Amino acid sequence: MKPALLLLHGWGAHCRVWDALAARLGKDMHVIAPDLPGHGAAPTLTRYTIENMVDQLAAAAPAQCAVAGWSLGGQLALVWARRHPQQVSRLMLIAVTPRFVSSPDWLHGMAPEVFAEFTASLKRDAAATLRRFLLLQTQGDARARTVARQLEAALALQAPPGAEVLAQTLHWLQATDLRAALPEIAQSVLVLHGERDRIAPPAAGDYLVAHLLRARLAVLAGAAHAPFMSDPDTACRLMTDFCHE
Repeated sequence: MKPALLLLHGWGAHCRVWDALAARLGKDMHVIAPDLPGHGAAPTLTRYTIENMVDQLAAAAPAQCAVAGWSLGGQLALVWARRHPQQVSRLMLIAVTPRFVSSPDWLHGMAPEVFAEFTASLKRDAAATLRRFLLLQTQGDARARTVARQLEAALALQAPPGAEVLAQTLHWLQATDLRAALPEIAQSVLVLHGERDRIAPPAAGDYLVAHLLRARLAVLAGAAHAPFMSDPDTACRLMTDFCHE
């Protein structure tokens, strides 16, 4: 029987960003790629909190599964592993940071004023803000143009989240700090990071590995914030091998 693997997408996206990788992974695993609540075809939550979103995802997932999360989805995966430890067999964190925004005691994040500008931009023009974020995710990637086209094509397959959901989840990215929770997560973890990530710098991946109990790091050369699109062969191999250990 193939092990179950659940894929959680990132901010402003939906489940179709996983199509190409899921097709590869599906040869060896039972892959489930849901839309996060309020994204794609998934209904919205009555109250938007990270915990409510995780609990809704957990209720619809298999009794036991590996969970892989990209960016925001990786933060959700960490919360899920802590809240439902018997359900999550192992974790894969793709371009994930415990805290997206920098502070005096966290130098591996984006400047607070960048997030403030994104919030203001979202209110003015959500579509333009999503386009800007797409380009930011590919900035610095050795295959930036190709990855940007792939991301754009995948995102065009479903409508983007509504402005309210985008604003709430952007606020999560701005406010969430999971550093204190990392030692509580006992599952084996694969931290998969792009060498040139400008959103979640590689130092954030180093921090995760140093503070999670059972974690290893794989850095994909030349990749930015979407390493599973920049180097799908390596990402698929690493994830498949990890799930079959």
